[in-house]
Amino acid sequence: MRSEVQTFVGDGPLPDWDVSEEEFDRRERRLTAISGPVTPEEAAALATCFGPDDCYGLAWTLVHLIETAPGPVPQLADPGPDADDWAEVLWVRWGRGSELPRGLTT
Repeated sequence: MRSEVQTFVGDGPLPDWDVSEEEFDRRERRLTAISGPVTPEEAAALATCFGPDDCYGLAWTLVHLIETAPGPVPQLADPGPDADDWAEVLWVRWGRGSELPRGLTT
């Protein structure tokens, strides 16, 4: 695993909406320092870094980076009904869940 990925993953999950500007900037720099495509191993590690909300768009950047991994997609257990929204987004986008996230209907 590349050092940039290890550093980002080592910081833990993304913070929530009350993150300081300095912390947000640091996390953004570390995330954008990771070039795609990522390996399946890196994608699986990065998938553990989602926080409670979208962290002002950084979560979407993280989703898109994870999706640069060449197939097959990383193994991810069913996130279950109490999982955060980002686990559900990856579960559905990787084709392992239903067409719509739990609780959403057409």
